[in-house]
Amino acid sequence: MSFDPPSPAPDEGVPVSVKIRERLQAARKRFHANDNIAEFINPGELEALLDEVEAKMQGVLDSLVIDTEGDHNTQSTARRVAKMYLGEVFKGRYVNAPTITEFPNAEHLNELMIVGPITVRSACSHHFCPVIGKIWIGVMPNEHTNVIGLSKYARLVDWVMGRPQIQEEAVVQLADLIMEKTQPDGLAVVMEASHFCMSWRGVREMDSKMINSVMRGVFLTNPTLRREFLSLIPGRT
Repeated sequence: MSFDPPSPAPDEGVPVSVKIRERLQAARKRFHANDNIAEFINPGELEALLDEVEAKMQGVLDSLVIDTEGDHNTQSTARRVAKMYLGEVFKGRYVNAPTITEFPNAEHLNELMIVGPITVRSACSHHFCPVIGKIWIGVMPNEHTNVIGLSKYARLVDWVMGRPQIQEEAVVQLADLIMEKTQPDGLAVVMEASHFCMSWRGVREMDSKMINSVMRGVFLTNPTLRREFLSLIPGRT
């Protein structure tokens, strides 16, 4: 007696990126370059995604006519690049937000607090070239503000910036996140960065930097407070 082989599972052989994309689309969730999609990735799928990216990166190297079999320097480049994108420079897309312990403002602090400079390591979403710079964060707390540790600001910056970003959008994303976590009377964020898409390619201008800011709450309505914050940032007066 012969038996027919079992039918394959409906999604067997479907790339894991397709499965994740279908979940996002079914939930009508945006998945732009600077969006976090961690909640739509099932356990074990990130490892499968790594294998998929490696295979496609190998195709890019082949199309660039690089002999990765004969060239010992590029034999493992596809794997290294895949690990770099998923586990390092774009990690902020694929992992949940860092755990942030919040404390009540027991001492009713209500004076300006500035954190920075915090190092920024990101990449532009136009060319995937590095964006390297610094961020300063000003917080005006109130008695209801949640207080978080200084190192936690750096963790939030790393999570938001660890995605392909446009600087103007990245600063807004960061400001929204900190406002949600701390609920202060005011928030100010200033970012200064060098863009390798300008210095490494294009016009190859080496010294130019982009500086932008986001002001919320009392930093918008109180020009004296805004000037105090900006005057206390080294090199920004």
